Amino acid sequence: MPQKRLSSRKIREIIRLKYGLNLSNRSIGTSCNISVGSVHNYVQRAKAAGLSWPLPDNLTDEELECSLFPPIASLP
Repeated sequence: MPQKRLSSRKIREIIRLKYGLNLSNRSIGTSCNISVGSVHNYVQRAKAAGLSWPLPDNLTDEELECSLFPPIASLP
C-alpha cells in the first residue's frame, strides 16, 4: 500500500537539512520523525528534480510537489 505523502513544509525541511546543513539521512529522520527510507526517497526525488538549498523563494507548494512527483504519462 502506498504511503501518504509528506506535507510540503516537511519536504522543505528535509531538503534544508540535507543540502543546507549536510545532515545524514538518519539524523534527518530523527529530526523529522520519519523513517530513514522516507528521507532517502525524498532526497533522491529532490536530486532527480535538480533541487538544492535554498529553494527558490517563488517556488510554490504545488510546483514543489509536481517537481518531486511528476505526472505519469498516460498510455494510449
